[in-house]
Amino acid sequence: MREISGKTQVVAVALVTALCMIGDSMLYVVLPLFWKEAGLTSLWEVGVLLAVNRFIRVPLGPLVGKWYERSGGRTGLIVAVVLAFLTTLSYSLEGFWLWLVMRCLWGVAWTFLRLGAFSLIVGVSKGHNRGQLMGLYNGLYRLGSLGGMLVGALLASWYGLSVASIALAVPSLLAFILIFRYIRPSFTSQHPTDVKQMDTGKRLWSQTQVLLTLMTGLLVTMVYQGVFTSTLSRVIEVREPLIMMGGVVLGAAVIASVIQGIRWGWEPWAAPLVGKLSDRYGRTKLFIGTLLVASVLFASLQATSSLVLWFAILFGIQSTATIITTVMDTLAADEAARHANSHAVMTQYSVTSDLGAALGPLLAFWLDEHVGLSLVYIGIAMILLLVGLVWLWRPKLVKMESAS
Repeated sequence: MREISGKTQVVAVALVTALCMIGDSMLYVVLPLFWKEAGLTSLWEVGVLLAVNRFIRVPLGPLVGKWYERSGGRTGLIVAVVLAFLTTLSYSLEGFWLWLVMRCLWGVAWTFLRLGAFSLIVGVSKGHNRGQLMGLYNGLYRLGSLGGMLVGALLASWYGLSVASIALAVPSLLAFILIFRYIRPSFTSQHPTDVKQMDTGKRLWSQTQVLLTLMTGLLVTMVYQGVFTSTLSRVIEVREPLIMMGGVVLGAAVIASVIQGIRWGWEPWAAPLVGKLSDRYGRTKLFIGTLLVASVLFASLQATSSLVLWFAILFGIQSTATIITTVMDTLAADEAARHANSHAVMTQYSVTSDLGAALGPLLAFWLDEHVGLSLVYIGIAMILLLVGLVWLWRPKLVKMESAS
């Protein structure tokens, strides 16, 4: 069998992920606006459907992690592709309970995709290129988000949700070609690593650095993948439901998909660049600085009356999302590489991140009905500021743990 480079495998697993997540990404801009066409009766059901796939990933994470510890990784990716195709196709049907089951199955698919990718990256990377490879993965798989949100919003607006779902299910089948041609059957590490002693899940949580990494992953994904992604179309609809561009009237769904799509468009080159910079100049300073900038941007979003400045702030938030997500994932991979059982660390990180991403839509839509999105975004600013300050004090916290 010919040797396949680590970078080639990372590119392949990223593109597999992209092809599989097209249908899921479509829902975040389409479902909050076309929920009646899906047979739903309230926005609360939208929040449940956008969150349940993430909740199901929480108990599944350790099980899938064990799968990757004990068996080859390729089989897990095959399972993910099959489920991605079936679930995206099912979005053409109506009914809350059917959608609930399908969203749970998509949660299974994403767990196999995400943990498979993490396992592969930790296995083929070293300290000097881990950020670049993580950024490469994060950037390329977002092409699926770009296609899902942009094309999905257009198809749903023109032809309806059913046609959009059927059309976006087909590309996931192309992932089989990438899996069998470019990904090795096993994701086990190809490099000796500087590791600590074997750690159980309980011991991992007792270590300050690991605990900080896990809790930060939870909060970051709750903010960006949960609240911001799921509410962007609602935020735009409240502020500017229709915009005239070149004689064409654009609705909130299309505007949100364009804003999200521009981010997914720049991430294939921006995320690897961010990862490379973090490899060269250090991850922590970049991470803390971006968290503080993001806090200011979220707090400023509701304070400006200028539409141009408002959109500029939205794009600024998207820029911080690229940086924070890439660096956070790499920090987790760094921590995993320092432990003998790297699968356990990445599994715990994936589980806590999934929990944060799951809580985000539920909290966002519940708070939207009770206090409004303005206060939700002020709360986000406070959370990011707090996380940045904790990471600023991190050396003291780790030193205190060592002293005790």
